Amino acid sequence: MATGRTHRPATRSRGIPEATVARLPLYLRALTALSERSVPTVSSEELAAAAGVNSAKLRKDFSYLGSYGTRGVGYDVEYLVYQISRELGLTQDWPVVIVGIGNLGAALAGYGGFASRGFRVAALIDADPAMTGKPVAGIPVQHSDDLEKIIAEDGVSIGVIATPAGVAQQVCDRLVAAGVTSILNFAPTVLSVPDGVDVRKVDLSIELQILAFHEQRKAGEETGDESAPQAAAGAVPQAATRTTAESGRKGPDGDVPAVMPA
Repeated sequence: MATGRTHRPATRSRGIPEATVARLPLYLRALTALSERSVPTVSSEELAAAAGVNSAKLRKDFSYLGSYGTRGVGYDVEYLVYQISRELGLTQDWPVVIVGIGNLGAALAGYGGFASRGFRVAALIDADPAMTGKPVAGIPVQHSDDLEKIIAEDGVSIGVIATPAGVAQQVCDRLVAAGVTSILNFAPTVLSVPDGVDVRKVDLSIELQILAFHEQRKAGEETGDESAPQAAAGAVPQAATRTTAESGRKGPDGDVPAVMPA
């Protein structure tokens, strides 16, 4: 089976827009659900509704893949699952390392969606000596001193950072220096990486804050209080003004062991 070192997805070289690439996983999730129900074909309208996008946008996205469907029939579900999986690089094995095995890192280690989508958790890494050798989701945790060796031996090109913000950049630098070219960052900080390295950031607190804004706006509309959305847009909650240093060495899910000394 191929590994992440031997091949990279061809989406950029084929000229597929980044916005389209970002929607492909949505289509794949909807198509996989249809496949599991043994649905043979699906119309663009039905698939667009299941994926939460506009049907015209879906047809445009699929045109980049060379799929246009059949008038009166729609799209072949199984073929689209294969085609999108291949375009996303999911028809091969992608070894992944998770760095920072606190509550969040441990939860990620046990997430079954990795294996079902072509991602293999090759290693769990943490700086806490007490964690070394401890099995998490059936995988023994390894010490951060061995980070570079682990990446080289497993041919890892994707790293997941679930550390406190204060050490995330150091971890990122080590991952990149060791050859990792794609990073999924759960640490509440912005990472600086060189050209050629892709970073995707997942910040649960930001998503919740956005939802809180919309909840406050809806409450204002229901009560007729126009000041509610203005307050959400202009006021900065006191808790949000705390710096990383003031809030201590905490990860997005509380105390997460650092992967290396600050």
